[in-house]
Amino acid sequence: MVHHTMNTRSTSAPSASSKSNVMGSDAMGRALRWFAVAGIVGSLFACASRPLPAPPPAPRVNEGVSAPAPGPAPAVQQRARSRWVAVDWRDLPGWGQDALHEAWNALLRGCEKPAPGFEAVCAEARPLSIAGSAEQHAWLQRRLQPYRVTEADGRAPEGLLTGYYEPILDASRLPTATQRVPLYAPPVGLPAATSGQRWYSRQEIDTLPEAQAALRGRAIAWLADPIDALVLQIQGSGRVNITEPDGRVVPVRLAFAGHNGHPYQSVGRWLLDQGAIREGSWDGIRAWARQNPQRLNEMLWSNPRTVFFREDPLNEFDARFGPRGAQNVPLTPGRSIAVDPLSIPYGTPVWLATQGPALTTQRLVLAQDTGGAIVGAVRADLFTGWGGWNDETYRLAATLKQPLQLWVLWPR
Repeated sequence: MVHHTMNTRSTSAPSASSKSNVMGSDAMGRALRWFAVAGIVGSLFACASRPLPAPPPAPRVNEGVSAPAPGPAPAVQQRARSRWVAVDWRDLPGWGQDALHEAWNALLRGCEKPAPGFEAVCAEARPLSIAGSAEQHAWLQRRLQPYRVTEADGRAPEGLLTGYYEPILDASRLPTATQRVPLYAPPVGLPAATSGQRWYSRQEIDTLPEAQAALRGRAIAWLADPIDALVLQIQGSGRVNITEPDGRVVPVRLAFAGHNGHPYQSVGRWLLDQGAIREGSWDGIRAWARQNPQRLNEMLWSNPRTVFFREDPLNEFDARFGPRGAQNVPLTPGRSIAVDPLSIPYGTPVWLATQGPALTTQRLVLAQDTGGAIVGAVRADLFTGWGGWNDETYRLAATLKQPLQLWVLWPR
């Protein structure tokens, strides 16, 4: 699930995150990877972050573990966009207080596609799914080494945490008098995202006969609101209740299947730069669109990127899990994050600490996704779950934009 995040303030984002908040990721790219959140408010624009206050003293680490550690770990590990510096478990704020059983399912999901070096760790982790918290903590301490994530040159990072989610929308299989906004499957011959080639822009798709001819017969479903379609594209995935021609309503999941190769641009940033809105929230964007219907296309076309989808069935079992992220495993609400894979590999357990108006937490999460705006050493997008515009999952994703600290937990 590749998504984008949207900025929500008029200030510029820290260098580590060219972000947009929940609206951000394109499925974009997580896509994103997070539309009622629509990119979600958070995704709209980047905003400068303030450093976290000094963390409270960590609780005593579990001691007296009988099994010896597998061996010494390197003091420093260098990645393309980050440097990892080994620390003691006592340096992790809040370590020992997290309800690890809530994260264990995400850990085991990640073990379906283990990161290099995690095969043996995953084999040991599976039986511990029914273990108590103390045993799980002790095993993590014995088996993994914590590393503080810094900038690639060793500088202290300006970390940024945003959020994304999976919107739930209503649609029609065929266009109707009120549902006229198409969601497309990839056209034949769409260049690969890695090719660097660009297909038609969003404006060209809407206006050029040759672009429309290339997409003829590729519409999966039709929405009533073009902003809902934009949000879905930014989040990179969504649950859609499609009304079929015979009247049946079929729930499906639309998953990210590609994009047109153009860079993602935040519509919230575009409106802020013009002074059209004072804060880049989706509520503000929608209000502006209602008041300026003659300029709606102009706003939408300011983001040239268009995302294409794949329709997946959504049965009762699949509905209990999130969409598949870039690691190709289902995301877990509150425990899966999108990261820059050049900083943290997919499948890596990560200790996350953040304090701000939307969320204060210290918890174990898994790096399982990415997004077009998720770039930098300490840059993460928290998957908050799925829901509609009035649900907490959207509200958290839309408002989450605050300082962040990360520690990777790597096999010894």
